[in-house]
Amino acid sequence: MSFYRQPPFRAYGTAIGWPPLTPMVRSLMIALSATWGVQFVLMLLAGRGWLSLWLGLIPARVLHGEVWRVGTYMWLHAEASPWHLLFNLLFLWMFGGDLERHWGSRAFLRYYLVCGLGAGLCIFVAGLFALPYAVTLGASGAIYGLILAFGVVFGERIVLFMLVFPMKARVFALVMFGIAFVFSLGYSAGGVSHVAHAGGMAVGYLYLKRAWRVGEFWRELRWRLRRRRFRVMPPPDDDRWIH
Repeated sequence: MSFYRQPPFRAYGTAIGWPPLTPMVRSLMIALSATWGVQFVLMLLAGRGWLSLWLGLIPARVLHGEVWRVGTYMWLHAEASPWHLLFNLLFLWMFGGDLERHWGSRAFLRYYLVCGLGAGLCIFVAGLFALPYAVTLGASGAIYGLILAFGVVFGERIVLFMLVFPMKARVFALVMFGIAFVFSLGYSAGGVSHVAHAGGMAVGYLYLKRAWRVGEFWRELRWRLRRRRFRVMPPPDDDRWIH
């Protein structure tokens, strides 16, 4: 868990900043909460998490044509406990509001969905080699994409990691990615899909860098390589210029 602290003497007016509750963030929070409510009621009535079985991401099912699961899994959460949902809602509020203000609601929603779908594809590919019948639920892939974007866009803001340790947002994003990547090598631990976390952040980074625009990406890469080839030459020794 982590709240962020805005640097003092900026346009925010205070050293401590609470995230804004913007329209799209509010809509996503309502949608996720309502879906979990339906899940919980169906579990009470039927005794099983039917929505999780029908809409959760099961790699083997996706391979057999149920491709909608790559997108529907991120709207579901564990029915038995609300904590899975509450933590995702907390992180969505913490990191989503300022990003929506910065980008606008449509661009924010597009980025959120891209990260969620990208994380779903990563889960699908990894799951085929590890746990093909495991059910993955939750918006964590999209949420971790928001953490990455926050670190890129607001990199100088101070984030209180675990509510104790202050660090810059870009460092916080790197730490979170490093943790997710290391644990993803074992695919899952303690019921947490670290592949989804690392995948959401990786896809979010590629999206922000517009890597899908191959021509633009190649031109920027070539420009950076050329710039490294031209170095400022040091001035010659003084005695060589004495007339």
